[in-house]
Amino acid sequence: MSRIGKLPVAIPAGVKISLDGNSMTVVGPKGSLSQQLHERMTIAVETDQVVVTSPSENKQDGALHGLTRSLINNMVVGVTAGYQKDLEINGVGYRAEISGNILTLALGYSHPVVYELPAGISVEIEKQTKLSVRGIDKQLVGSAAAKIRSFRKPEPYKGKGIKYADEHIVRKAGKAG
Repeated sequence: MSRIGKLPVAIPAGVKISLDGNSMTVVGPKGSLSQQLHERMTIAVETDQVVVTSPSENKQDGALHGLTRSLINNMVVGVTAGYQKDLEINGVGYRAEISGNILTLALGYSHPVVYELPAGISVEIEKQTKLSVRGIDKQLVGSAAAKIRSFRKPEPYKGKGIKYADEHIVRKAGKAG
């Protein structure tokens, strides 16, 4: 039995959940999200909570039980509070600019890196070297932040590149000259 799966998902005020077979739609103040959930899980939408039950207690059903509950909880949190990933750009001359849904990064290459943001994702720039990737879909926010970071991963000698704000770069010593 999944410890996470047994916990009910609380439905805050202003959030509507509709269930059609194994397809769930969550509508809240920030927008709406839809997700196809696994057909083996039984989902019950009550007045103030959602309860997920597993058909058996084998290992695969336990994993699906926790996954299904987490997906539903992520949708509820996304439409009420939203998600955010913070990135930092380190390096001389490294900077970011945004115009519309196009993010332009100067990362020490001979050309600027141009990235078109996916629908539902917004980027806020503070001081040209701090980015905030925001959205209501947790998976999409994480994917967009990882894609931006992949353009210039932080290197271990000087720490130049794009890193998450809470990431610690393990530094290496240079040449022993």
